[in-house]
Amino acid sequence: MTDAVLDPVDFRNAMARFASGVTIVTTRAGDNLVGFTASAFSSLSLDPPLVLVCLEKKADSWEAFMAAERFAVSILAAGQWDLAIRFATKGIDKFDGAPMTTGELTGLPLIAGAIVHLECRIYDRPDAGDHTILVGEVLRAVNTDGEPLLHFNRSSGRFVAG
Repeated sequence: MTDAVLDPVDFRNAMARFASGVTIVTTRAGDNLVGFTASAFSSLSLDPPLVLVCLEKKADSWEAFMAAERFAVSILAAGQWDLAIRFATKGIDKFDGAPMTTGELTGLPLIAGAIVHLECRIYDRPDAGDHTILVGEVLRAVNTDGEPLLHFNRSSGRFVAG
């Protein structure tokens, strides 16, 4: 039996079929705020409380996150797709006009109106192919009511309980 060679397009299309929430992850690099959109986000551990988020090494914010000691995660609410697109776009001021609030523990920017805010301390940064996995120890978690923004098959949608 020989190993088949996986077509990258087939892999990308298969992963697009996995429904997930959408997050915006932020940090500070000197006086500059940086951030990115991620759907590759997950809880990792309860003790200690850890989350992970995957950051592409080609991302314009990669260097800042490699130097950061802390980061913040906003789990977006339904209706915040425009912000997800904004923070996924390279070469623009992602924070210009974005509704922001400030994390109480880290002082990092969080998306106003998001259904969850997490403030994290860097716990680890393992290498993973063309991405780096940011593992964060959650220092503070704030939950609000609201519907999550979901990402499926390259578009956004809402959760409908069945």
